[in-house]
Amino acid sequence: MSNLSGKASLERAQRLFLEKPAAAKRPNTTATAVWRDGLLCEIAGPAGEKATTDMPEPMGGGGAGSNPGWLLRAGIASCAATAIAMRAAMLGIALRTLEVNVQSESDARGLVGIPDASTALGNFRMSIRIGADGTDETTLRELAAWGEAHSPVSCTLRDRPPVAVDISVT
Repeated sequence: MSNLSGKASLERAQRLFLEKPAAAKRPNTTATAVWRDGLLCEIAGPAGEKATTDMPEPMGGGGAGSNPGWLLRAGIASCAATAIAMRAAMLGIALRTLEVNVQSESDARGLVGIPDASTALGNFRMSIRIGADGTDETTLRELAAWGEAHSPVSCTLRDRPPVAVDISVT
């Protein structure tokens, strides 16, 4: 299967969204994390999506799942790869190779309560490896840049929208 298999669906979606922009909006999309034991959390989505997170043993967890920072990097990488593959399909470019790697640095001092140490991940770097037969290098570079620039996860991080927090005590 290639990235071109979804071209007809993407073109239909594009026509629909041009005619009815409201059809592109998805309000109240959710992910819910439930703490289970130690530092283990189970995450579920509205369509049956599931994931498990845990911290590594040196940070007090059991290492039974990916840590949340890795999931963020994975989300950035996979969202960019998806956007690139979708754009390539729309342009009729059959990808031969697509690999997106996201790296970041972290400082766990703030996570364990040491003051004045940020827990934010920083120094993000994305590397994109892309190839397609019969497509010149300039076009592939533009395609990769377009995909990263239009990736919803990357766009969200750049825009830094506020997060409203509602706390219920039981």
